[in-house]
Amino acid sequence: MENTIDQICTEALREIETAKSKDSLNAISVKYLGRKGIVTQFLRNISKLPSEERPKAGEKANEIKKILEKAFEETANRLYSQSPEAHDFVDVSLPGRSALPGSLHPITQITRQICDIFIRMGFDIAEGPEIESDYYNFEALNIPKYHPARDMQDTFYVSDNIVLRTHTSPVQVRVMEKCKPPVKVIAPGKVYRSDSDITHTPMFHQVEGLMVGENISFGNLKGILTNFVHLMFDEKTSLRFRPSFFPFTEPSAEVDMLCVMCRGNGCRICSQTGWIEVLGAGMVHPAVFENVGYDTTKITGFAFGIGIERITMLKYGIDDTRKFFENDFRFLRQF
Repeated sequence: MENTIDQICTEALREIETAKSKDSLNAISVKYLGRKGIVTQFLRNISKLPSEERPKAGEKANEIKKILEKAFEETANRLYSQSPEAHDFVDVSLPGRSALPGSLHPITQITRQICDIFIRMGFDIAEGPEIESDYYNFEALNIPKYHPARDMQDTFYVSDNIVLRTHTSPVQVRVMEKCKPPVKVIAPGKVYRSDSDITHTPMFHQVEGLMVGENISFGNLKGILTNFVHLMFDEKTSLRFRPSFFPFTEPSAEVDMLCVMCRGNGCRICSQTGWIEVLGAGMVHPAVFENVGYDTTKITGFAFGIGIERITMLKYGIDDTRKFFENDFRFLRQF
C-alpha cells in the first residue's frame, strides 16, 4: 500500500513540475485531487483494507495529499508570477490620483452670462419645444408656405408639418398667445439647420429677445442691444446697424459690433473690415401681432436673435465653431 501511494506522489510531483500553464496545472489537480481523482479514490478504498492497516494507510495518504496540495499552490504562484497579468496590479503605496473636477461647457457659460445680463434689464426667460410645428416656426412669423425666405432656413423636416426649429423665434409667438402686453422675454435654446462648416454646425444655440408694449421704438432696441454688448464685452465696443430683411420684423437690421480682436483696425477674423456681424433684429412685423391677436394700432415691439456660438467665439478668441462639439478635453479645460 505504501509503495503504491508513494508511487502516486512521485508521479504527481513530476507532472506538477512540468506544468507550463494554469490550465494544464488545473488538469493535473483534477486528475489527482478531484472528486474522482487518484488520491481521492485511494482514500476511499482504505475502508476495504484490514482494520489493522487502515490507520497507517490513512495517515500516509493524508500526508501525501497535503504534499500535493502544497506543490500545486507553489506551482500556481510560480506560473502566475511569470504571466503578464501578474504585473497588472495596484500599488497601494503610490500617492492617490484625485479626480479631475468638472466644469461648465463654454457655450453653457456664455448662455448663462447672456441670460444674467438680460434678467438684470428686466427680461424673463421663456422656453419652447425644439420639435416645432410648421405654423409656429414659419407661418405665424409671416413666412407662409412657398415664401422665398424659407430657402434661407435649410430646415430639417420631421414630416410635412413638423420641423426641427430653425430659430427660437417660435417661442415669441407662443408667449404672446398666452400673455397680454407688455411682454419682455428672452428665449435661449438649441436650434437646427442643415449647414456645417467652420462657422456653422447643424445644431447651434440662439437667444431670442422680445419686448412688446405701447410706445416701444427702434431707439429702445438700440439702447438694449448697446447695453448688452457693453456688459458682455466692454464699453469701448460699439455697434452699427445695417438695413436688412427678416419676414417677421419691419424695419429689420443686421447688427455688427467692433471687432474685439483688432479694435476696428482690420484683421483675419473680421475680414479686414473692423466689424463682425453678431445678430439680427428689428421691429416686430404687424402681421405677427395680428396672428397672436394684438392690436396693431396700439402695440409695437422689437425682437432680436443672438447666436451664442458667435458671442462665445468672440469672447474667447475661438476661430472654429466645430471645436465646441469635438469633446476634446485639451480644448474644453481651458474654460
